[in-house]
Amino acid sequence: MKKLLFYSLLIAITALSTLVTIAFVLPSKKVPNYSDGKLRELALSKGLKPLPASFDKLVELVDDASNPMTHKKIALGEELFFDTNLSKTKTTSCATCHSFDRDLKNRGAMLSMLAQEDTKISDCAACHLQDQSGVDRFTFAQGDAGVMHPNLLNTQSILNVGFAKHFTWSGEVSSIKEQSENSFRADYKMNMNPQELELRLKESAKYSEMFIEAFDDGVSFENAAKAIETYVKTLVSRAPYDRFLEGDNSAISNEAKRGLANFISFGCKGCHNGIAFGGQSIQRFPLREFAQLYDIKPNIETLHRAFPFENSGGFLGKDNGHLFRVPILRNVTKTSPYFHNGAVAKIREAVNIMAKHQIGLNPTLEQIDEIVAFLRTLEGEIVDYEEQK
Repeated sequence: MKKLLFYSLLIAITALSTLVTIAFVLPSKKVPNYSDGKLRELALSKGLKPLPASFDKLVELVDDASNPMTHKKIALGEELFFDTNLSKTKTTSCATCHSFDRDLKNRGAMLSMLAQEDTKISDCAACHLQDQSGVDRFTFAQGDAGVMHPNLLNTQSILNVGFAKHFTWSGEVSSIKEQSENSFRADYKMNMNPQELELRLKESAKYSEMFIEAFDDGVSFENAAKAIETYVKTLVSRAPYDRFLEGDNSAISNEAKRGLANFISFGCKGCHNGIAFGGQSIQRFPLREFAQLYDIKPNIETLHRAFPFENSGGFLGKDNGHLFRVPILRNVTKTSPYFHNGAVAKIREAVNIMAKHQIGLNPTLEQIDEIVAFLRTLEGEIVDYEEQK
């Protein structure tokens, strides 16, 4: 028995040593040096196109015949998006979790706190929480009355989701309208049933008029979700990267250009694709089990974990199969913490994890910095399409 145990242990140590050696000898991928023109051409050829600058172009890209975008409908959707009266306790709106500071109209949960004169929040937080991120910056989302998601999930950004094909962390929701309806109903979000929502809307003369102008059949639960959908589709954040694609070579730094080249050459664009850099597919995470050995520690704890971080909340994606909707990378540097349960605080660590566990690369510190520099070029302000009416 002792001999068998010895040989088993020897085999395990040998296998472990081999894998660890592989992890550390894998060469860093060498990326070609591209001219600005060639890099731009390469990005465009991979579908990494600029966001629309005009309302007409936006409509061309995101409009849906089952719920056409109209200015009346969008205006109604905006009112509904910021209205706390549409939650059970009348304290929560869509914007509470999907927070962005647009003309100070919306102050999500944390921004409301910052607005109080006696706030003790640090100056650092006061600045960063006012970023146009479309998230609440909490580790775990909190719905009406502070109810937590049963799986302790992190809030995903609302910005640029009009270009997505899949919604929620599992990717099982196929439209903004469907997700809006789900958010109204969920007890860990707005906690409202359709009948109660309609009653509250009909109590408002303003809403009654706006619904009639936007929809022939007036107030209804479905029409409320449709209006919100059209408004959310206008939440688009153009960035320096878009100006680079449109011909402005000075819009992004040389470091960011190398980061873009890395992003494409490493294969990141394989999943984070499309105009929004994500939201187009559902993928397994982590994809490469062996890559956990990159992060091995003396107690080899990482060998026994399904994720390269503690999985608070126990969420395992679609069908419990480690299948996740690929996050949108637009404004990602403003949406920390990262991953489905907000387990990773820093963007550099998130990039490192993805390189190792998804594409099997051991990036250099310089390559990580370059990719982060590129991701910062995706930071943008919400386009004011209202001016184009």
